[in-house]
This record gives sequence, C-alpha cells and structure tokens, in this order.
Amino acid sequence: MEKFLAEAKAASRVFNELSGKEKNRILAEMAEALRANTMNLIEANALDMAAGEKSNLSSALMDRLFLDEARIESMAKAVEEIAALKDPVGRVLDGWVTEDGLKIEKVSIPIGVIGIIYESRPNVTSDTAALCFKSSNVCILKGGKEAENSNKAIASVLQAVLEKNNLPRELVSLIPDSSREGVAKLIKMDKYVDLIIPRGGEGLIRYVSQNATVSVVKHDKGQCHTYIDKDADMDKAIKIAINAKVQRPGVCNAMETLLVDKAVAKETLPKLKEAFDAAGTELKGCSATQEIITVANASDEDFDTEYLANILNIKVVDGVAGAVEHITRFGSGHSEAIITENITSAEKFLNGIDAAALYVNASTRFTDGGAFGFGAEVGISTNKLHARGPMGIEGLTTYKYKIYGNGQIR
Repeated sequence: MEKFLAEAKAASRVFNELSGKEKNRILAEMAEALRANTMNLIEANALDMAAGEKSNLSSALMDRLFLDEARIESMAKAVEEIAALKDPVGRVLDGWVTEDGLKIEKVSIPIGVIGIIYESRPNVTSDTAALCFKSSNVCILKGGKEAENSNKAIASVLQAVLEKNNLPRELVSLIPDSSREGVAKLIKMDKYVDLIIPRGGEGLIRYVSQNATVSVVKHDKGQCHTYIDKDADMDKAIKIAINAKVQRPGVCNAMETLLVDKAVAKETLPKLKEAFDAAGTELKGCSATQEIITVANASDEDFDTEYLANILNIKVVDGVAGAVEHITRFGSGHSEAIITENITSAEKFLNGIDAAALYVNASTRFTDGGAFGFGAEVGISTNKLHARGPMGIEGLTTYKYKIYGNGQIR
C-alpha cells in the first residue's frame, strides 16, 4: 500500500507540466474511449449484476449498479461536460499590495492525492476520475465489491488513455487492497494522501470519520424533507412531492419524509395518498396523519431512516416553525424543500434550517452536480468546512499565497 501511494504522490507532479488545453484533449479521448468500449463495459457489468442477484442486493442498489448503452453514453457526456468547464487551477482568487509594498496573490491549486470510497454506482469511477484529472488531482478509487468488475473495466479504459499520452496510470488508480484492512491503511496514510471522500452508508461514513488521520469530507446520508405550507399551490405541491420521492427513490437526494402544515392537512393528505398509492409508495405516518388517512405508523426510528426505496414518512406539523423543528431534529444537512406561495414563510424556512441545499417550490432531486452545472460531482458534501453540497471541480481545489517582494525585510 505504501509503495502504491508513494508512486501516486510522485505521479501528481506531472500535472505541473500539463496545460489546461492538454487536460481537455485527454478528457475528450477518455470520453471517446468509454463509448468505444461500451460492449466490454456492459459485459463486465453483467458479471456484477449476476452476482448482485445471487446475493439478493436490493432493487435500489441493483438500479445504481446497472449499466447499459444509455448510461455509458451519459458517463461519456459527463466527462465531456467536465472538459468544457473553466480550468479551476491557477486562477488568481484575490490580490492586493500591503503597506510594506508586498504584492500578494491568492491562487487556486489542486489538493493533491484524493482517496474516494464509494458504493454501487460504477459511473462514479469515470465521474470522479474526470473531475480529479480536470482539477489536476490524483485519484485513488475504492469502489464497492458489488461493482468490482465494472469499476476495473472503466478504470482500465481511462488508464489506457493516460498511457497512450505518455502519462502515468497512477493518476487514476483503484486501491490495490480493497479489503476493510486496505481501507483502514488508506485512511491513515496522511504522508501520501491529502483528502479522503467517503460516500455511502452510515456505517462507512462513521468508520472513516472516526478512524482517519487524513482529512475527510463527508458525503453523509440524505435524510431529505419536503414541507407543504398552508399557502402552497396544492397541484404544484403534489407534483413536486411525487417527483422528490418516486422519480428515483434509491438516491441520496430523494425525499424520505413529507411534512404537511396542519392547517391544510385534512384537505391535502387524501389527495397525496391517492397520488402516492398510484405510484406504489409505501406510506407511514404520525398519529395526526393516521387520523386523516389510513397508513402504517411512523416512529422516531422511521423518521431517522434513509430508506433509499419507495417508502415515505408523513408528519403533520404546526406551520413553518414545526417543519423547522422536525428537520432540525431529524435532518442530515443534505437537502430540504418548502412548497409555498408566501415569500415570508419561504424566507423563514430558508433562514431557519442548516442544510447544504434549500429549495423553494422545487424538488430536492435537483441536488446534483450535473443539475447544478458542475458537469458531474465527486459526491454531495454534508460537511460545513471546505466544500458543501454537490462537490465539483471547485471543491477539489485549495489555494496558496504567492508573495512578490523587492528586498523587503521585517
């Protein structure tokens, strides 16, 4: 492991000589290579899908794992979109001259070597590799065991492009020891690794956060809520609520709990139940909800659960204050939404909740690097420091100060 990481660290120096134009050309070649290897990638993915069925992976995980021609084309397009972004490295973020006549520039630089630990989705391999390459970072990838064949095939395609351009394959690497012991070593290698980004279940996030000596940016669970206010447009509210839960239940920006203002609960909940029943959603509700519609009971444990499935909690709350109180208790700092035509209520909600993304009259499903215009994302950070929300190329940079003098001493 140490030899592998030392080689990755040494490879990072190549970026000092690589222009933005060259990086974009190589990224374009990576996109074309993914397209050219579509059938190979599908064959590798089929092995993972078969193993997933054999080990009874959930439908949500199987959906995340699956690759077909359309998804591989989306992966290639994401790489091209990343290439089209402005180079985040070498930008002068600020500049000034001090009283001593020193000219100071604050300049963006890459973080260095980034370890990314993730589960299920093989497109993360190409997305994160492209984001790291664009921002001049080396990436060390540790995907889930369930996507092992897919991840190896994707990484091999990208590494072949690097080698064709006389660049070290260590710029995009899969961790050589993907066992729990291997991960335990990786997250303590602060001599070589500059940042760890874990994205996955609560257990993974907790383990990495508690045991890493390398800096960590957490991509924690998405305990997302949508609150329907008494001043909501109800047609709009139902449409947004259905989209937030049903469009793709197995992702972190899907809604897990729907909050309804008690002032409109009696008229709104039956309409919501009809819409969710039609979508095949399993509903659970608080006691106030159960007095209006027939649903299973939702406990505090349910309100604290990220289902990643077509299951939804419903809670009747006392206005914006009640919604804020519930989200403050159960939210994970990911994405929260209010549906209302009252701007005062909207601002009260926006200002009262501490989360990475807050929506007014829109679905939480938009918390996504592509939807935000970042091309793709390394993940969605629930940290407060360094990066927050969808983490694109800007979040993969830091900065240093360049100071120009003319003989000044202190």
